[in-house]
Amino acid sequence: MNPFRFAATPVFYPLAGRLLPWFTAAAIVLTIAGLYVGFGIAPTDFQQGEVYRIIFIHVPSAWMAMFIYLVMAGYAVLTLVWRSKLSAMMCRALAPTGAIMAVIALLTGAVWGKPTWGTWWVWDARLTSTLILLFLYLGYMALVEAIEDTTRADRAGALLLLVGVVNVPIIYFSVRWWNTLHQGASVSLTTSPKMASTMLTGMLLMSLAAWMYSIAAALHRVRSIIVQRERHTRWVRQLFA
Repeated sequence: MNPFRFAATPVFYPLAGRLLPWFTAAAIVLTIAGLYVGFGIAPTDFQQGEVYRIIFIHVPSAWMAMFIYLVMAGYAVLTLVWRSKLSAMMCRALAPTGAIMAVIALLTGAVWGKPTWGTWWVWDARLTSTLILLFLYLGYMALVEAIEDTTRADRAGALLLLVGVVNVPIIYFSVRWWNTLHQGASVSLTTSPKMASTMLTGMLLMSLAAWMYSIAAALHRVRSIIVQRERHTRWVRQLFA
């Protein structure tokens, strides 16, 4: 089976429709489970008390904000090198969700920072670079909507995504590179977790929930983009005949 055939919009559109309910259901189930573990089972932190529970929303949203941008950058390469129309559409479909995740990360970080640091906001390296990430999402969406020619808009947006991708490692490594108020990573692939197992379970469940939601939202949005762009083609007209 040739996997590249799914890059054709008439093939991908029904596939996305079949996958959408499954990812939606997974997002709902994982969110319920993650919230139950994080807010109902996980113990109170001995240093931060109950306020630490914001991490079950803050950390997954921050992770997804960065991960979605990296995925968009990957699609940007496909857009520029192979001129893939579907890749450009996926960039547009993912951008709003990435921006939402960045907003949630910034807002929950502020709620966490007030009792922990004594202030809602500091021009901390990680906070500032995350704010820049939000501006990159907003800038990308504004740019592609401002150019009427979709091909030119897709290429301009792809270039912006690739230029901005350097900000993602800055966000991730900022707590190591600079003196910052933001605490270091509690979860790492190279070291043991610095939290109780139930806390880690709750965070991972919420991270998977955010991942499933992001996929479901992108699939739903890209189907709308496909129909809008190809509304004059025969196969789209047949869908609504």
